[in-house]
Amino acid sequence: MALRPVQVNIKALDPRAVGGFWAAALGWRAYHPGVTTYVGPGGGLLWPDPVLLGIDVVPVPEAKPGVKNRTHLDLATTSPDHQSELVARLTELGATPVDVGQGDVPWRCLADPEGNEFCVLEPREVYRDTGPIAAVVVDCADPRAMARFWGAATDWTAREVTDGLAVLRSPEDTGPYLEFLRTPDGRTAPDRVHLDLLPRPGDEKEAEVARLQSLGATGLDLGQGDVPWTCLTDPEGHEFCVLAPS
Repeated sequence: MALRPVQVNIKALDPRAVGGFWAAALGWRAYHPGVTTYVGPGGGLLWPDPVLLGIDVVPVPEAKPGVKNRTHLDLATTSPDHQSELVARLTELGATPVDVGQGDVPWRCLADPEGNEFCVLEPREVYRDTGPIAAVVVDCADPRAMARFWGAATDWTAREVTDGLAVLRSPEDTGPYLEFLRTPDGRTAPDRVHLDLLPRPGDEKEAEVARLQSLGATGLDLGQGDVPWTCLTDPEGHEFCVLAPS
């Protein structure tokens, strides 16, 4: 039994606008299967994508609070020119520079039109085959503990685990990385960005939820009501959802 990360969920006042930004940023397309906006590779809506993590932008009535998200995306580039061109294009699309205390670093920190932070990385060999999203990066207090929980929760494999950083990737060694970065900041607001997980074919959502709770996950009531997915938090309080198999 194992769950597969299938999409990054972003809350937004205007999901069509935010979804449109991310579609243009990644060179993908925005699809509108319902009240949410799904962003994925072009060629028609394929969900879940067999390799990449899509983005699902969901409507909420509240604007992002004035605190840094604990989860953000890192975008890959292939050359210094590509990095500069991408930053310029994203700025034209509505991104703004942000200071998250990064100091003098070779990557560029930006925020999407509703203030969700992300980074445009300098070229790195490790991300040469990830697609446009290099990594989903999660701030945490204990990367080793996060590697244990998320490694057991999913079928993703730990590639590096230290006191400061834990790195996981799919067992096929494809698509983006999932990285847990040690930071001094704790949770101060509900998560604006989180992962959605999907049971493998033949596995039941209820059994997977029970397994996650045995690993240290906790049920979460966001006022979601009667929905086909289940909201949980990991041992450090990061929100995530377990989706029902389609």
